[in-house]
Amino acid sequence: MVPAAPQAHHSDHAHGHSHDDGHSHGHDHTPAHVHGAASPHPAQAAHWSILRMTMAARLAAALAVCAVLWGVVFLAMR
Repeated sequence: MVPAAPQAHHSDHAHGHSHDDGHSHGHDHTPAHVHGAASPHPAQAAHWSILRMTMAARLAAALAVCAVLWGVVFLAMR
């Protein structure tokens, strides 16, 4: 089987709605966000990152999460 050729979309028709008071609501068909692979998004500053935490802070956070999860388990077993 031969795949069908893609059909081009021709937008020759207007997308406006006219009202009796004279104003119209048109639709914009321009792409809002276009860039090529050669120009990717620039890196954005992270507000918070676990990689910036000290080892002690990471261990404390892990213990806190573990305690909360064990609390959920104990509450579910009641």
